[in-house]
Amino acid sequence: MNAETPAPTTGPGTRERIVRATSRLLQRQGFEGTGIKQISREAQATLGSVYHFFPGGKQELAAEAIRHGDQEFADLLREGLGSTDDPALAITACTRLLGEALRESDWQDGCPITTTALETVGRAPVIEQAVAEAFAHWRAVVEEKLHGAGLPLADARDLAATVINTLEGAELAAQIARSEEPLHVAGRHLARLVDTYRPGR
Repeated sequence: MNAETPAPTTGPGTRERIVRATSRLLQRQGFEGTGIKQISREAQATLGSVYHFFPGGKQELAAEAIRHGDQEFADLLREGLGSTDDPALAITACTRLLGEALRESDWQDGCPITTTALETVGRAPVIEQAVAEAFAHWRAVVEEKLHGAGLPLADARDLAATVINTLEGAELAAQIARSEEPLHVAGRHLARLVDTYRPGR
């Protein structure tokens, strides 16, 4: 066994470590910049373990990592949205959490799926499907909050798409600027927009 090969890991959690490592590497390096050998090293798993769990290779693994990133982002959205009954304030809570997470990662960990999505569009249907499902999931999380706050379903659905689209752009701008301000600005304006749709406003 050479110095670059990790010790075999066969206990519970190997698959999860592989998926988590892949998700983080894809988030920071993209699909093309991430190799199976690097994934195995980061996950402290053998190459054999990686191919055992993901016989379809890198695309199958990337799709599973996208699903992992999808759940991470959805959990963050739920945390922010669940922090208050007021839907406008809940949106600003989401932007605050996103900003804090970005700053804590030294501006490296933006949207968990964007880089891979852009690199593989039109070339990897299994990844495209996972990406489409992730965005639909995030929209549904926001839509549920807005509709539960009294907005008509059609408005809640359209606003949810606007919220997710805006958060994606603001997160990228925050990474480039190395500042939380683009997210705070987006949060304030999204909150005002949501308020205009609320019953009685």
